[in-house]
Amino acid sequence: MNNTMEYKGYIGSIEFSETDNVFFGKILGIRSLITYEGSNGIQLVKDFHDAIDEYLNDCKKEGSVPEVAYKGSLNIRLGGDLHRRAALYAISNNQSLNSFIEDAVREKLYAVKA
Repeated sequence: MNNTMEYKGYIGSIEFSETDNVFFGKILGIRSLITYEGSNGIQLVKDFHDAIDEYLNDCKKEGSVPEVAYKGSLNIRLGGDLHRRAALYAISNNQSLNSFIEDAVREKLYAVKA
C-alpha cells in the first residue's frame, strides 16, 4: 500500500485515525500547512485535490507564488567523517561533491533489486 498521493506536482500523505475513523493527510515538502480528510478513499482524494486547487486559487488571488516542493536543492548533515570521506572520494574521481552525492542517490534509487 502506498501512503502518498500526487496531484499537480504536490505530494500528500495518507494516514488513518482509528479513533476518529477518518483518513487524513497533509501536503509534504512545503512550509504552508495544507490538510485534507475523508471518511473513505474517494472522499480523501477529492478533498486532497480540492485543498490543492483552493491553495493555488488563493495564491493567484493574492498575487503570490505558490510554494514548490522538492525544487532540487537541499541541505544534508552527513557527520564529519562521512563528509570528509565523500569529499575525498569525489576529488579522487575528478568530480564535485555535489555530483558524487547526486550519483550515489541516483544509484540507490535505481538499483536493480536481486
